[in-house]
Amino acid sequence: MSVAYLVLDVLGVVALNENGDVIAKVLYEGSTDEIADKMNKLETGEPINEVIRIINELRGGKGITKIIVENRELARNLANMVAGGVEIRSELPNKAGMIYRGNIGKYVKEVFGLTEDEYLARVYEITTVQTRHKLRQVAEKRDLFIAQAISSVDDLDKILNLISSRVREWYGLHFPELEDLVKDHKEYMTLVTELGHRSNFTLDNLTKLGLSQDRAKRIAEAASKSVGAEMADWDLEPIRTYARIYVQLSDLRNKLSEYIDEAMVEVAPNIRELVGPLLGARLLMLAGGLMRLALLPASTIQVLGAEKALFRALRTGGKPPKHGVIFQFPEIFRAPRWQRGKIARALAAKLAIAAKADAFTGNFIAPRLKEDLMKRIQEVKTLYAKPPARKPEVKAARKAPEKKGPVKRAEEKRSHEKRGRR
Repeated sequence: MSVAYLVLDVLGVVALNENGDVIAKVLYEGSTDEIADKMNKLETGEPINEVIRIINELRGGKGITKIIVENRELARNLANMVAGGVEIRSELPNKAGMIYRGNIGKYVKEVFGLTEDEYLARVYEITTVQTRHKLRQVAEKRDLFIAQAISSVDDLDKILNLISSRVREWYGLHFPELEDLVKDHKEYMTLVTELGHRSNFTLDNLTKLGLSQDRAKRIAEAASKSVGAEMADWDLEPIRTYARIYVQLSDLRNKLSEYIDEAMVEVAPNIRELVGPLLGARLLMLAGGLMRLALLPASTIQVLGAEKALFRALRTGGKPPKHGVIFQFPEIFRAPRWQRGKIARALAAKLAIAAKADAFTGNFIAPRLKEDLMKRIQEVKTLYAKPPARKPEVKAARKAPEKKGPVKRAEEKRSHEKRGRR
C-alpha cells in the first residue's frame, strides 16, 4: 500500500513519503489576505482547492491509496468529499511531518526556492494577517453585540434609578404630594418636564398628557392645595432639564430592549423563547458568548452571576447559592423560598440544552423544552407545597467543671508561687 503524508505549510501543501521525500506540492496562490483565509479554513477542518488538487494528483498519477493528514476534522471532511479509491485518515503528529519540521531549512529551499530567513519573514507576514482575520471574525459575532447591548441596558437602569430618586426629592420641595400620586417614574418625569410649576397641573393640561379624568382631578386638587415651597422658573429649569434627560434615556433603553429582542431571534431563539430576550442576553454576557454558554454544564449555568457568593461559600464552608441571574425568571422569584433551588436546577438543565441547540444545530426545540420545564415546575409545587421541617439544633453538652481534691489544689498553688517568684 502506497502512503502519502500531507504537510499543510503556510505557503502551500506538500506531500511526503515515509522517508520524507517530496512526491508532490501545490503552492498557495493569491494575496496575503487570501492565503490567511485559506489557513483559517484549514484550521477549522474545511478543505480548500489546493488540498483537493494534490489529493487528486496523488491518487491519479502517483498511485497513492492512503493519505494521512494531521487534522482530524479535515480528514473526516475530505473522506466525505473525495470519491473512493483512496483512504484518508488523521495522525497527529505523523512521522513525515516531524521530519519536515525538523529539517525546515532544507525543505523550504527545495519546495519554495527560499532561504530560511526569507521563509520566516513570509510566514510572519501571513500569520499576522491570519490573526487579524480571526480577531475580526470573533468581533463580528452577533452574540457579542447582544452582550454589549444588555450591559448598556443595565448601565441605563442604574442611571435612571439615580436620576428618578434625585428629581423626586428635588421637585418634592415644590410639590411633595405628587410623590404618592404618581408612582411610575417615567410618568412623573414627563409631568415635570411638560408642566414645570405646580400651578400648571390643571385638569385640562393633565388630561392632554394622557391621564384619566379621575387621576387628573386628584392631582390637580393636590396641586392647588400643596404645602410645598414656591419656586421660580429659574429654579425649576434645572429640574426640568434633569427630568427631560430621564425621559430620553428611558426611550433609549426601550430601543435597546427592542434591538436585543430582534437580535436574540437570530442568535439564540431557543434561549429567548425559554427565558425571554433580556434574561437570555444576560446569560450570554455572563458566559462570554453563545458558544461558551453552550459548553457550560447546567450546574454552572445555574449560578452564573452569583460567583462572589459561590466562592465565599467555598472559602468559608457556608451554604452555596441556589441560583444566580436566573433568579429573574418569574417562576423562580415568585416561588416560595424552599422551591427556588429545585426550579432553578430544572431551568438550568433546559437552558444547557437550548444553548447547545442554538450553537450547534439551529433546531428550534424551545416549545418542547418549555413544556417539559413547566411540567417539572408544577411537579415541584405539588410535591413541595409545604416548607420542610426544620432540623432540631443539637446543642453541645456543657462540660461539668472538674472537681479538684486537696492534693491538686496544693500543686496548683505551688505552681502559681513559682511563677510569681520568676
